[in-house]
Amino acid sequence: MLSLLGLLVGLALLIWLALRGVELLVAAPLCALLVALASGFAPFPQLAAEGAPSFTAAYMQGFVGFVQAWFFMFLLGSLFGKVMEASGAADAVSHWIIGKLGRGNAIAAVVIACAVLTYGGVSLFVVAFSVYPLALAMFREAKLPRRFIPGTIAFGSVTFTMTSAGSPEIQNWIPIKYLGTTPYAGWEVSLVVAAFMIAFGYWWLRRMVRVAVANGETFADRPDDPRDGERALPSIGSALIPLTIVLVVSFWLHDELKESALIVSLGGGVLASLLLHWRHVRGRLGEALTLGAMGALIAIANTAAVVGFGGVARLTPGFLAAVEFMTHLPGPALVGAAVAVSVIAGLTGSASGGQSIALPILAPHYVGLGVDPEALHRVVAISSGGLDSLPHNGYVVTTLRAICKETYPAAYPAMFALTVLVPVLGTALAVALFSFF
Repeated sequence: MLSLLGLLVGLALLIWLALRGVELLVAAPLCALLVALASGFAPFPQLAAEGAPSFTAAYMQGFVGFVQAWFFMFLLGSLFGKVMEASGAADAVSHWIIGKLGRGNAIAAVVIACAVLTYGGVSLFVVAFSVYPLALAMFREAKLPRRFIPGTIAFGSVTFTMTSAGSPEIQNWIPIKYLGTTPYAGWEVSLVVAAFMIAFGYWWLRRMVRVAVANGETFADRPDDPRDGERALPSIGSALIPLTIVLVVSFWLHDELKESALIVSLGGGVLASLLLHWRHVRGRLGEALTLGAMGALIAIANTAAVVGFGGVARLTPGFLAAVEFMTHLPGPALVGAAVAVSVIAGLTGSASGGQSIALPILAPHYVGLGVDPEALHRVVAISSGGLDSLPHNGYVVTTLRAICKETYPAAYPAMFALTVLVPVLGTALAVALFSFF
């Protein structure tokens, strides 16, 4: 009981500190220490009994494991975004899109760009790095409040594309291992749910922005913002080539190299941008590389700090008890599966983590009861993308704080509406459709 209480208090404190703007490299280990002590963990491995967990070992295993798995993707994703900024390619693409769609469709343009990259297999973190320069330029030109950029990027990345049928993102592939399904499981329902999330989420996002503009909000420049000024920009054809390379190469190599395909595709995108736009970028290259490298370090450190918290939480008796309870809920099978995956994803701050923990228990139990594996696959995938986006989620931290440099009070309400509430409603719709049709 004390372990579960410590887990809940630690999680609530981490969320509260994140919302208050406390540095996550300080807040996350402090909250993890609280969770560990409440579960009787020794603070150091030297003081732990043989085979027993310790705070520092569990925390650093999560922290270092994330850095080891994602460092090169973060670095190349950040460098790609900065080179696109410095060369003026991001501004060229934004001007072209605004010219085609009109200023009133800047939000739609950002959402579409994120959706295409995400559904094309580009990592969610990398999409945020890559699209932010474009989003910043488009929001500036359309005079829209910049605090909505994180929510707009997240809406196009981690809602209707991340968990839909056919998506190459890991959240759509984890269930295959446990259910023997395909990435296209439940595609008919998935199509309806995706259409609902697109329509409702976009309407809600536009409404929030309109209210803010009506209240006098507009785009606010910052001293460190990239500006094209009067300088010549690359042609739209050459500006689109690096983006196309990232999308095509990552999709082409995804099955063979998995996440490592991003290293090749992003490296190719950086190289292509430098070769095509050398005369535009050469005077700014040193600064772009420095800012890109530092931005990647800050982003991955903040995210790894939160992942370290999850590494401690998963080992506690309280967490194991919560998982046992959530995976044996009474009532309709699909409702129980959706609630279990959502809550576990919320506790870990990870959609993939919620699936990986719940599915080994849920899959044989519910399939044994006669539940359609395809329906279970799709409900689990969609539900994992709801409560995972609470303030301690690594993607939320990286996108909001490290990439967009916004504060939680300003930017998170829109992000919460679009990445928590919209997927929760989508999950309810999916359960209803599978249950009655």
